[in-house]
Amino acid sequence: MSRRSYKTELGCIACDELGELGAGKPHWLVETPQLLCAIDTHSLLLANRSTILLLSWSSDSTAAAPPPLKIRPDLSPIDAESISALEWLAFRDHRVIVAGTSSGYLLLYSLQGELIHRQMIYPERVLKLRVRGTKKDLIQDTSSEEFCLIMSGVIARFDGSDIQNMLQKWFEEANSRFSDQNPKSQDSEDFENTDVKIPYQLWNIGKYGTCADAAITGIMPPPLMEQQQSNQRYYCAVAVGEDAVISAYRLSENKGRSLVGAILSKVVPATFSTISSFSKLIWRNERSSPKKSDLKPRPFARASPLTCLKDHPRKGEKLTLSPSGTLAAITDSLGRILLLDTQALVVVRLWKGCQLSIHGDVGEQRYSIIKLFLF
Repeated sequence: MSRRSYKTELGCIACDELGELGAGKPHWLVETPQLLCAIDTHSLLLANRSTILLLSWSSDSTAAAPPPLKIRPDLSPIDAESISALEWLAFRDHRVIVAGTSSGYLLLYSLQGELIHRQMIYPERVLKLRVRGTKKDLIQDTSSEEFCLIMSGVIARFDGSDIQNMLQKWFEEANSRFSDQNPKSQDSEDFENTDVKIPYQLWNIGKYGTCADAAITGIMPPPLMEQQQSNQRYYCAVAVGEDAVISAYRLSENKGRSLVGAILSKVVPATFSTISSFSKLIWRNERSSPKKSDLKPRPFARASPLTCLKDHPRKGEKLTLSPSGTLAAITDSLGRILLLDTQALVVVRLWKGCQLSIHGDVGEQRYSIIKLFLF
């Protein structure tokens, strides 16, 4: 009896650009430390520290595949900035490339390699970009995309509708620029609005130490002793890391400042103003940097710890959510897989002697996750 195969061939890609990313060596896709990968229906994104490579293939074997597209983001050489996270962001009308940098910037690119948006989120290394759909409430069955940036002890959440509105405006301006024959309208600087900022929420989830991975699992009820508000929503976040294998937080949507955010909003500007005034007394010809406003820390919203699991020397490494968000598979440094019920915040299953490689082959990764949740 022949062995059943769970792999489906999607296409074949061969180009010279892959050589710059280390192609040609055995297991190069898995064993290259700085190589990032993100797959879509008919496209594959690969990135190293400074270059993003878009590769596409056609479902029709007779049709020619689109040529590879190479994107080189404008990174800061002073801060040794590099690409640290990569993902696709797809809506009904638009599909864009999203990248996070080691300096905390969010970059959005079109499929033609044009920079759509650049925004400072928080001055920390972006560990992962997460995209998922969430239900708006228990009555309406409609869903909206949720986009999150995971950093070391920090999580930022974007509402998909805000990003979609920004993309809609950008593509409309790009189409009008393309149709306009006036040479002045061909200058991309006329259409680049660096002052536009996509609204987002920021939480500190580093109470139990730095986190290696995290995710917002969904909406949860408010605390029992807190005043019930109809327009107030709370989210549940699960984090894994070195100090705490698993930790969970209740994230408040309240715009009110947390204690940490209040301290940062008062102390940091005052300290910066004092240092700036003192430096101007010494260097009167010093020019002010146009990006100082981007580097100002944003106040955190309230994040209340719910539970924490510490089991030294075990360390949490990776977290993968089920499509509904009710289950999470967590890998640790001891080669075990924990299946967490994100609603009850209880580990319901534990597999020993397993090693789930999140950085492995994309097909094997998806199959391993699916098989895990079918047990």
